[in-house]
Amino acid sequence: MILLEVSGMTKQFGGLRAVDSLDLSIEKGQIFGLIGPNGAGKSTAFNCIAGAFAPTAGVITFNNEKINGQKPWDLCKKGLARTFQIVKPFASKSVLYNVMVASFVTTNSRSVAEEKAIKVLESLSFSDKKDILSGNLTIADRKRLEIARALATEPKLLLLDEVMAGLRPAEVDDMVQVLKTIRDQGTTIFVIEHIMRAIMALSDRIVVIQFGKKIAEGTPKEIANNENVIKAYLGEDYAVA
Repeated sequence: MILLEVSGMTKQFGGLRAVDSLDLSIEKGQIFGLIGPNGAGKSTAFNCIAGAFAPTAGVITFNNEKINGQKPWDLCKKGLARTFQIVKPFASKSVLYNVMVASFVTTNSRSVAEEKAIKVLESLSFSDKKDILSGNLTIADRKRLEIARALATEPKLLLLDEVMAGLRPAEVDDMVQVLKTIRDQGTTIFVIEHIMRAIMALSDRIVVIQFGKKIAEGTPKEIANNENVIKAYLGEDYAVA
């Protein structure tokens, strides 16, 4: 089943075409990667899909519904949630409070919101830090909190924008396992990431864009050996046997 389909999506800012006729489709249960050089248009594509920008042209279909131009909060209620590169929790509030706020997307009850938030934290092995002020968390834990807040909205599709940026290698490995667990629990994942060993280990399929255009799509192995991708992004040393 196709959960997200993007057809001919274009986003123009004046004379700049940040995303140019992008096509992709994500099946339910996949981890789907989006990679490319800095400035390639990855975050702009995410912003169009998540409702922050209305695309200039093209069609975005989520769960069999055209969602062009719909607002982020409406899309969130329909099961499309995202994280951000720069994590900004409510620093003076607890971890639990931060996740509870997100839980109110699906309930008006404080007790239900708290119950949902605790379940999310438990699923991420994070409940032991529920009473810590978010401003006192490490970078790795703030990233985990960002994912927890998104999961508390009960998404069908989770968009992750460089969720591993700034993490140490061991923390990256831990995050890879966290994301695989989230997928195994039923959430489809669409991820932007620059850490290649992570995106290659995670993804079922990957799309590569450069200057807003798709230049390749395939399995991680196919992408790692694609001549256009090596020249545009990965470098000659990355090709695998």
